[in-house]
Amino acid sequence: MGADILFPFVIPALVGISKGKSREGRITKSFKRFVPQNIFITRPNIALNKKASSAMKRFFVCSCFYSHNFFLKKYNTHVVFTSEQQLLDQYLKTLRNKGCATEDQIKEVLNEIKKELHRRETLGQAYLERRKLIQEKYIPKHPQIFRLKENFLSPDFISLVKFCKDSKNTCSDVIKKIQDGPAEKCYTLPVFTEEYCKLMLEELEHFEDSDCPKARPNTMNNYGLLLNEIGFDEEFLIPLREKYLQPITAHLFPDCGGDDLDSHKAFVVKYKMGEDLDLNFHYDNAEVTINVALGKDFTGGDLYFGDMRTKHNAQSQYKDYQHVKYTGLLHRGQHMHGAKPIQSGERYNLIIWMRSSKIRNKLCPMCDNEPELVETAGFGDGFTKQEEVINICAI
Repeated sequence: MGADILFPFVIPALVGISKGKSREGRITKSFKRFVPQNIFITRPNIALNKKASSAMKRFFVCSCFYSHNFFLKKYNTHVVFTSEQQLLDQYLKTLRNKGCATEDQIKEVLNEIKKELHRRETLGQAYLERRKLIQEKYIPKHPQIFRLKENFLSPDFISLVKFCKDSKNTCSDVIKKIQDGPAEKCYTLPVFTEEYCKLMLEELEHFEDSDCPKARPNTMNNYGLLLNEIGFDEEFLIPLREKYLQPITAHLFPDCGGDDLDSHKAFVVKYKMGEDLDLNFHYDNAEVTINVALGKDFTGGDLYFGDMRTKHNAQSQYKDYQHVKYTGLLHRGQHMHGAKPIQSGERYNLIIWMRSSKIRNKLCPMCDNEPELVETAGFGDGFTKQEEVINICAI
């Protein structure tokens, strides 16, 4: 597989960036161990040429990552948390109406939020430590599947990509060629071959059975895997996004960054009796999402779609989507959706949240404010900052 450390090999000269302000001269411990021989320093606010930008781009999270969107599954509620008093002042009535009635239940909620906050605060360092252990210990069952090859992809998918790359074809031509999904601007398309999906499932189960450390895929799913941690990013997911998915999304979602998806978060979710059964109504932290059914037999688990989050209301009409093996569903990340409970069997889905810094740098989709940038490892939440990159070894 080879190493696939996600973050660019850059020494951060700027840490704790907030709305263009910075503190110079500090290097986070998380990055020190991974700096290669060619050392780079960064200088903010100087425009990059496009080639350098794509090669050396650094990614950030918005500071709201540490205060917003704490999901309380027991009460089907997302909350903002900055302090205990703020939480009680803002949400106590709502929580009591949803059954959080006793002091012990309130304490349970506070402990749950603080535990999640600690996970977020230590996420970068924990990722680096897990990734190092996995690289040292994990022996893949099917090492050939970690490098993308065209014979992993459905012939119909490859044909669609070629059609989209043909400059003679317009957005309207592509929309006519692709199959409509359950709601407005939702589209279905074959992605992988049956054989590749079976190999990926075997690999995922092989990793699940190993003693390697594992992280939950997101705040709403407790079962599944982060694909970057087991080696799928560098030679599989990045080329899949750049060479195959973006030519399609550029036609289908030009208004929300589909032509400039420069980062992603990819994970597999797993639903099974006795584990996660369903997924509450939500929107994704993405500009464009693709959801691919990897296989396995199950009943139930249909997706349902409402409106875009900015238009959602209690009278929204929901439209269902039944999963089709080896088929992907493309939709806008801000399109509200959920998953109904699985009734039997197991469901595995590959989810790729694709992000456009061109779009989200203007407005954070999670707090609806101008993003306050905080340094992190990997792709972060897809925010970027323009920087000039200087190779000091060449000076």
